[in-house]
Amino acid sequence: MEKVFFQTYGCSNNHAESEIMKGLTKEHFDVVDSVDLADVIVLNICTVKGDDSALSQIKSVSEKYPYKAIIVGGCIPIHLVKKIRRISPKCGMLNTHNIDKIIEIIEETLNNNPSEILARERLEKVGFERLRRNKVVGIVPISNSCLGNCTYCSVKPIKGEFYSFSETKILDDVKSALNEGCKEIWVTSQDNGCYGKDTDSSLPALLRKIVEIPGDFLVRVGMMNPNQILPYLDELIDVMKHKKIFKFVHIPVQSGSDRILKKMQRHYTFKEFVELIEKFRLEIPLITISTDVIVGFPTETNDDFEDTLNLIKLTKPDILNVSKYRRRPNTKAYKMEQVNPELIKMRVNRLNTAFEWGSFENNKKWVGWEGIVLIDELGKENSFVGRNEYYKPIIIPNINSKLKLGVKVKVKIKNCTTFDLRIN
Repeated sequence: MEKVFFQTYGCSNNHAESEIMKGLTKEHFDVVDSVDLADVIVLNICTVKGDDSALSQIKSVSEKYPYKAIIVGGCIPIHLVKKIRRISPKCGMLNTHNIDKIIEIIEETLNNNPSEILARERLEKVGFERLRRNKVVGIVPISNSCLGNCTYCSVKPIKGEFYSFSETKILDDVKSALNEGCKEIWVTSQDNGCYGKDTDSSLPALLRKIVEIPGDFLVRVGMMNPNQILPYLDELIDVMKHKKIFKFVHIPVQSGSDRILKKMQRHYTFKEFVELIEKFRLEIPLITISTDVIVGFPTETNDDFEDTLNLIKLTKPDILNVSKYRRRPNTKAYKMEQVNPELIKMRVNRLNTAFEWGSFENNKKWVGWEGIVLIDELGKENSFVGRNEYYKPIIIPNINSKLKLGVKVKVKIKNCTTFDLRIN
């Protein structure tokens, strides 16, 4: 039986799709954890932040393993197909809309038929058997694409039309994950805030049904864009107070400049974002806030950047994902006036410094906290990572090798860094 290895890049949605492909693959092939043992390598790529990284990964694997069959999957924009083919002439290609055809593409590739399954099919990615990367985390996709039209983003051209997945199938997927021993449920998509807007439902309505499912588990709500959740903010905050939901939100702002936000077509303002964060913190004190910023969007001036810097200083997010703007073919921003790369680099450094100061101040408030955490991740140097109800990462040494994934332990925070809490 041929052996297949999966390497996944990008967001939790990509990891969910790899888990599904592994679940389908194991019925016909041997899914292995080592690339060296594999006959087939499946690279589930991410191109949302540019093509270069994905192409580099494909090239590296192709050169290192010239006699292994290679399949490139994931977010494959049409303009990238010829570039991939030049790097790996015999690879198979399977885009995000066709993950249910993984067996077909593996067989064709093994038979030296470099096929491409790249049509934009409508596929609800729930209800499939999985091979999970983390046995205690169930990643549950709830929709395809988004309702945005951001001028810099390549996701919409790749993902296509927005549609919500069946509520019944989503709830069944959650139940299946819990029956398999998962303790965390990650609700994920390109924009969770859009859920139900095509089916006369909503994210808060879905979350209420998820937390009604019997069992001892916690729900992590994935990324939500500000303009999508503002219409039902009070309802969302109310359901997030439930004991089964992590007090954690990921709400990308992308810029603190209203001028840039308008050019990005983000459909909210600096003021609306600040008021949104203040409302969450008023109703759920200590809530963990994660946000994203793009530095160097076309035409960004020093004043625009200062607005972003001031926003981060004002809101003090616990987590900040900073991206340098990268031109994406077939986007409106591609032809706009570009910012000098060296200037972008300087701005990124200033922004990270401001964030790290604020995040450290936030984490210092947790020193002395005592409570129950769920062990949900392997750490470094014989340690584990636990999460409290606010989804704060807590580093716990595995003394005497007594800890394991999925258990709950009582801890006391004695120290902190910019990025985590420590019990010693």
